[in-house]
Amino acid sequence: MAAARRFVILGGGTAGWMAAALIAHRCRELAVSVTLVESPEIGIIGVGEGSTPQLKVFFDELGIAEREWMPACHATYKTGIRFAGWSDAPGFESYFHPFQSALDGHTAPAFYFHTRARRTGRDVVAHPDRFFLAARLAEARLGPVPGENFPFDLGYGYHFDATLVGQFLAAHATEKLGVHHVPRRVSGTRRDAAGGIAALVLEGGEEIAGDFFIDASGFRASLIGEALGEPFESFAGNLFNNAAVALPGARDAGATSCETVSTALSSGWAWRIPLTDRTGNGYVYSTDFLSPDVAETELRRHLGLLDADIPARHLSMRVGQVRRSWVGNCLAIGLAQGFIEPLEATALHIVHATLSGWLEALLADGFGPSHRDQFNAAIHARYEGIRDYIVCHYRMNRRDGEYWRANAANDHLSDNLKSLMTCWFRGGELDEEVARLGIDRYYAPLSWHCLFAGYGQFPDAARLRPPEADLPLADMAKIDRFIAGCALNFPAHDDLLARLEEA
Repeated sequence: MAAARRFVILGGGTAGWMAAALIAHRCRELAVSVTLVESPEIGIIGVGEGSTPQLKVFFDELGIAEREWMPACHATYKTGIRFAGWSDAPGFESYFHPFQSALDGHTAPAFYFHTRARRTGRDVVAHPDRFFLAARLAEARLGPVPGENFPFDLGYGYHFDATLVGQFLAAHATEKLGVHHVPRRVSGTRRDAAGGIAALVLEGGEEIAGDFFIDASGFRASLIGEALGEPFESFAGNLFNNAAVALPGARDAGATSCETVSTALSSGWAWRIPLTDRTGNGYVYSTDFLSPDVAETELRRHLGLLDADIPARHLSMRVGQVRRSWVGNCLAIGLAQGFIEPLEATALHIVHATLSGWLEALLADGFGPSHRDQFNAAIHARYEGIRDYIVCHYRMNRRDGEYWRANAANDHLSDNLKSLMTCWFRGGELDEEVARLGIDRYYAPLSWHCLFAGYGQFPDAARLRPPEADLPLADMAKIDRFIAGCALNFPAHDDLLARLEEA
């Protein structure tokens, strides 16, 4: 492959414009050009979206302050995800999955010890919500940015309008980073003698030549799939959901929430994402158990909008990943690369991780491909690691119903996931097992503990016994005081959002 100096991106949307901005930013002192080509007729799938803390890393690298992009994209802060109704176990009908932060070091060890004590038969407090500051902030609707007198940062993500984020990044990339935008339809590609891509062919025959191409064309995967024929590996064997229906709602009355809510329904789950101008709602489900019309009716009933004259959007999902993300002189990102259902809001996280790792590999070799195989292996493993965590949500559910029983009985599991489940149910040290398997780079022990404990995966209450007097349990009153005291340093979420508007 020739040295990549002309980068051509096919497809806009959030993924495409993230690529354009990051390439132009990291290569700003090098002799490169970045061109993004997108059809003016193809819209962005924007239904109200959430992120992990990785999106903050992305904006921080570009030097874009929250006051610049958040109000423009109707964004709110996100301290984590609440899972409601995934378990019928008494006391565990709901739990909050916090984003990790340094302050958790004061309470997470106690949580780990308590979960192990309960797994081995002791009647002790082991619900995750009691142990983490982020859960308290979500409950009280406090924003995750503390006052200046509190010298600890909290990990947080965002809720936002994905369409507006794409538009914001487009303006930033073209106006401040020199990215060339070509709003034209692409009819095909021209290949080079080595089998790579030499140019995009526009309608009318005009060509846009490049040295390296980024496929952000969505599920169609026009370059990585249609042009280069890279195989797609489906995850349908252990992730059953393949469709979604979205239905926007009015902005919540009262204080703005800072948590995504995932509520279990009959054949999947409903999301609730608070934005500053509206609420994003939708239902992710499996068409093997539910028709689109019935899914829409169930969602409308869940939201109290059964008779509302609000149009719904139906979406199909291709869940899985391409075998290799970097093939020849082409990199796939976003939906062209793969998709793991949005339960843990990892879509943009993977986009950024892919782009960041690819640029590091490419630039380390002077725009060469010598690190390509290592990069592909790392990204493939990341997808597998995220898939395991999401599969575990379904495998550990404690609900009734045909769909949920099928998920709980699913034995199409990776060896890593089987090892973690064995460790949990046999009373082992889960944090040590996560480290031994080398999967803490995808989800830390805190996340795995919250998942298993949050669904109440413990012995039945009737089988539990009082803890021994010498068991070194945490002083829960002390943990309550610590978390309550820390929470005093965080402003109301709405006050934090108002400051962004005023800045």
